[in-house]
Amino acid sequence: MMQTAKQSLLLAALLASAVSAQAAVSADEAAKLKSTLTPVGAEKAGNKAGTIPAWDGGLAKAPPGYKNGDARPDPYADEKPVLSINAKNMAQYADKLTDGVQALMKKYPDFRIDVYPTHRSAAAPQSVYDNTFRNATQAKTVDGGHGVEGAWGGIPFPIPKDGYEAIWNHRLAWKGGNYAMPVRVWVVTSDGRRAMASGGVQTVRQAYYDKDGSADKFDGYYQFGKFVVTEPGSKAGEAILAHDGMNESVARGLWQYLVGQRRVRKAPSVAYDTPDSVTSGIGLFDEAFNLFGPIDKHELKLLGKKEIYIPYNNNRAAAAKVDELVTPNTLNPAQVRWELHRVWEVEATLAAGKRHVVPKRKYYIDEDSWQIVLFDGWDANGQLWRTNYSLMLTAPDIPAVTSFVLWGGYDMQTGAYYLNMASNELRKQYEVLAPIPRTFFSPEALANEGGR
Repeated sequence: MMQTAKQSLLLAALLASAVSAQAAVSADEAAKLKSTLTPVGAEKAGNKAGTIPAWDGGLAKAPPGYKNGDARPDPYADEKPVLSINAKNMAQYADKLTDGVQALMKKYPDFRIDVYPTHRSAAAPQSVYDNTFRNATQAKTVDGGHGVEGAWGGIPFPIPKDGYEAIWNHRLAWKGGNYAMPVRVWVVTSDGRRAMASGGVQTVRQAYYDKDGSADKFDGYYQFGKFVVTEPGSKAGEAILAHDGMNESVARGLWQYLVGQRRVRKAPSVAYDTPDSVTSGIGLFDEAFNLFGPIDKHELKLLGKKEIYIPYNNNRAAAAKVDELVTPNTLNPAQVRWELHRVWEVEATLAAGKRHVVPKRKYYIDEDSWQIVLFDGWDANGQLWRTNYSLMLTAPDIPAVTSFVLWGGYDMQTGAYYLNMASNELRKQYEVLAPIPRTFFSPEALANEGGR
């Protein structure tokens, strides 16, 4: 009996190893990253219809006079929409619209999307491209897709084979390395009233992209994030600290500072389907930043690639007045730019024996930046419940296109929605920083900040 059990464990380990080994592509397949594919794995060519152009390197040079932290100008400010889609003509374009976008059009007759010419503006430093090429033949998923090994400093799976690899590409996508910004979180109730739920400073260190780092030095924590609340007064001083690692089977580092308790405490509830206090409970914690924390309550399936309309190159929206952007029912359609892009579609369905209030989701990942730009969620009755978005910001000074700013979601059942990480009308926008010491992201430092 004991021998049989040992043999079964050995067989399971060998099978797991074999599956992981298949994750790294061959040298011949990786060579496509230097020919038909972009350095991060997108199709270099445009589409047959000519509505998606070929990638030519993206935008990788700061505009004249730009200073780090300034609101980034709209690189396509002179362009006009080539198409507007609303409830009246949506059926004609249904194959290029997500379920969530169509639901918004049906629910709100005034909602539309203005479609502009497509620009593949995503770019990254050469070091990201070099590391992505190396990762292609070395990176692999482990622990059933919930961990990654052999990756450093670039997209881990530029030629993905399953949904887990695609989601890890989003988690480890290039967003600028180290950055911070003052932000506000706006919520809009079903009757159209707008309120600021939270305001503060968000700081992130993408340790996976440390300039002085390497795969040998890497300790497995790919990202450190801290949000310190400064307004409104009733919340000032509260903070959330997160240490995210390369394996979901290992407990995350999560802490909160609560002013009323005047202490830092571990916060395991800041995850999954817990209502997000930062958004006054309209969003869920695992919806933050389009995906926050482990996703092990769902099984992931890569459905393939498709062309859809997504928010993109939204520098105008990022610089708009709050009154101009955050309007009743939905964001102001006149301020949001949509373009036709190719995306990877990943379906997340509830895993056996797990519980989650959103048992099914579909994620849409931009092929050029590997970031989730839209996703939808269904309730236990199969009804569309949530539709989330990111107004992709183009930052040629970094260079990068990032989904980290101006993201939010709509609750299709209550009619409420929110916009998070909005720097509109604040003194700085998304600002790239010098290397941030890890001590800045320690629970002790968080306690000292709160104590002040």
